[in-house]
Amino acid sequence: MRTSTAAALTVTLVATGLTPLFLAAPASAAVAKHYDDFNGDGYRDLAYSHYYSGISGDDGWTGGAVNIVYGSASGLDTTRTQVVHQDSPGIPGTGEEDDYFGESISSADLNKDGYADLIAGNGTEHVGSAKYRGTVTIVWGSRTGLSGGTSLAPKSGAGGSQSHFGSELATGDFNGDGSPDLAVIGGGEAWLYRGPFTKSGATGSVSKIDKEGAGWYSHGLAAGKVNGDGRTDLVVLGTQFVDNKPANRIWYLKGASSGLTSGASKTYASEPWGATIGDFDKNGYGDIAVGLPDNNDGKGIVSVWRGTSLGPSGSMTYNQASSGVSGSPEAGDNFGYAVSAGDTNGDGYADLAVGVPQEDVDGKEDQGGVTVFRGGSGGLTGTRSTWIPQTVLGPADSYASFGSPVRLRDLDRDGKADLTVGANGDALLMRGTSTTPTATGAVHLPEYGGGFLD
Repeated sequence: MRTSTAAALTVTLVATGLTPLFLAAPASAAVAKHYDDFNGDGYRDLAYSHYYSGISGDDGWTGGAVNIVYGSASGLDTTRTQVVHQDSPGIPGTGEEDDYFGESISSADLNKDGYADLIAGNGTEHVGSAKYRGTVTIVWGSRTGLSGGTSLAPKSGAGGSQSHFGSELATGDFNGDGSPDLAVIGGGEAWLYRGPFTKSGATGSVSKIDKEGAGWYSHGLAAGKVNGDGRTDLVVLGTQFVDNKPANRIWYLKGASSGLTSGASKTYASEPWGATIGDFDKNGYGDIAVGLPDNNDGKGIVSVWRGTSLGPSGSMTYNQASSGVSGSPEAGDNFGYAVSAGDTNGDGYADLAVGVPQEDVDGKEDQGGVTVFRGGSGGLTGTRSTWIPQTVLGPADSYASFGSPVRLRDLDRDGKADLTVGANGDALLMRGTSTTPTATGAVHLPEYGGGFLD
C-alpha cells in the first residue's frame, strides 16, 4: 500500500497521561540487531501515522505526525509512546497545513550506534518557493528513544517544485559494506543514499536509480534479500512508457558492491500498489509478492515472483478464487491492497498477509478483512490460508476498511511474527501462534491514523 510515513529534535511524549519512557540498557557501538528497535533494548518498536494530522493545530502541532509504541518482552507496551512531528522543538522545518510528515516511514540504524533511527518522509512539504518539494527527516534513536533530527538533502532533480521528495522510502545494506543505505523517491525517480550517515547531515555517495532513456517513472519501493548473496536487493514499482503507452511494471535491482545493478522487470495489467519480500518456500531465496488490487475491475490479485540465485524468475498468482481461499472475487474487493511477509507460526517459512479492505460481509459494505497464506514446501497455497475478518475489532460495521495496511513482524521475540492490521480510525495487533495469528489478547494501537513502518 502507498501510504500511501540539522537542528536537534525534541520528541514529545503523548500529553494524555502516558507513562514516561523506560530507559533501556545502553546499546553497543554496532548496527542495531533490529532495524526498528529505537531504544536498543532488543525489542522491535512500531511506528505509524498519528490518528490526527493536526491541521488546525489543536494538538499543538500541524501537518502530520508519527506515533511510536515501544516494544517489551510481552509485546508492544501501549503505555510507552512518543509522537514525532515538525512542531517539536528543534526539528528541521515547520509544520504547515499542506504537510504530511510521516506520509512514508522507514527505519534502520543509519549511524551504526546500536539504536535504530526513524526516517520520515513529507512529500508535500513546501521549501522556499518550491511547492510540494518534499523533505526527508532522520530522527535518531537513543537509549531513551527517538531524539534529535537531521534533514536529508535532495540531489538536483529530486528537489524541485512538485518533486514530492520522500514520498516513498526503503532501507537496507545494498552494497554489503555493513552500513545501512537509504532509497528515496523524488521527482519521479528513485535515489540511493549510501551509508554511513551522520547527525551533521553527511552521507555516502548518492546516485539516481533510473532506466536511462527508457521512459521510466518510479512511485514505490520494497527492499529485501532475493538472490541469497547476503546483500539487500531493491524492487522499484513504476510506470514505463513503451511506444508512448504506459506499462505497469516492477523492476528488480540486485545489491552489489557498487550499490545496485539492474535486473529483470515484470509487467502487469494493473498498477502494483505495494510489494514485500519473503522466502515462502524456504529455499534460501526471497520471493517478491506484489499487490495488484485494481486487477480485473478491482477484484484484485497477488502475484508472487519467485526468487532464485540469479534473481526473480517465474511467478504464481493468488486471489479469492484460489482453492482454499475464503470468499469469492467481486468487483471492488481490492484483494492485495496491502501485503506483508513474515513467519507467523515459527516453522521457518515466511507467510504472507494480504489486505482485502473493501470486502463486503453480510451485506455490510467495505467491511474488510485479511487473508493469511502460510508458507510451506512449494511456496504459498490457498489450502494453507486463513481469513481474519473485521469482526475481530468488535461489532461489525460498514466502511471499516479493515486490512488497508497490514504488517508482519515479531514484536515479542517469541519467534513468531505478529500481525498488525489497520482500519478506519483503529488498528489491532494480533499475536503469532503455532497456527495463525490470534485475536485473543489482541492490542488496540493508540491514536492510530495510517500506514505502518515497513
